[in-house]
Amino acid sequence: MPQSLPADVADVLALVLSGDDPVRVALRKQVPHLGVRARCTCGCGTAYFDLGADEAEPAPTAPGIVVAAEAQLVSETGECPGEVLVFTRDGYLSWLEVCSWSDDIEVTLSAAGHWLQPRSGHCGYMPIS
Repeated sequence: MPQSLPADVADVLALVLSGDDPVRVALRKQVPHLGVRARCTCGCGTAYFDLGADEAEPAPTAPGIVVAAEAQLVSETGECPGEVLVFTRDGYLSWLEVCSWSDDIEVTLSAAGHWLQPRSGHCGYMPIS
């Protein structure tokens, strides 16, 4: 069993993967089996996961690498400094990425937990070539 996820990773995954669509439900079942293989060195908090395919069932996503869940970040002042993306590979959690759209606001995974605004009506399946 992998060690517990860092709090910032666990908190943001819980927020981004909330909801009852089949993809998010399946991905939440993978979370207890996740380990963090690496973190981005820039300080943003992006996390790359280890998850054995024999430890959990795949989510019903398209094959290959896809954005399976996403959420926009909205600051207290209403600015949109970035987004959080959850990537899967063949239905398995692969990485959690924090994207910054602003040079004026520092975007980190810790800050993202306070600013997450799930995108309504969009549950992922964005294939990446």
